[in-house]
Amino acid sequence: MANGSGRPLSPHLQIYKLPLTAVLSITHRITGVGLAVGTLLLTWWLVAAAVSPEAFARAQGFIGSGFGLLLMFGWSAALYFHLCNGLRHLVWDAGKSFELADAERNNKIVLAAAAALTVLTWVVGLAVW
Repeated sequence: MANGSGRPLSPHLQIYKLPLTAVLSITHRITGVGLAVGTLLLTWWLVAAAVSPEAFARAQGFIGSGFGLLLMFGWSAALYFHLCNGLRHLVWDAGKSFELADAERNNKIVLAAAAALTVLTWVVGLAVW
């Protein structure tokens, strides 16, 4: 909707750019849902190991496939992002780092730490595998 000047009445996504803190907050919620779904895959793998060798081989075959590994990579990235961002929320709960410069620095730390932990996990995991 526009008023008489042709300008929008309120900001919209073509004009307003979400701050990185808001994007990370939304992503935190999305990764929480992804972790719940991914945990079902890990539960299937554990239950299959307890049921029979054939069930475990089927689950292991799926998780070891290209698609399964992609899902596990996404799950581990979500896990580390959710963990690092959750730690930042604990700092906020303690009443610290509310200044804009602190928040921007912490945004970058969360992203870098999550990426580093994910890559480290997969490098070590693939080396052991």
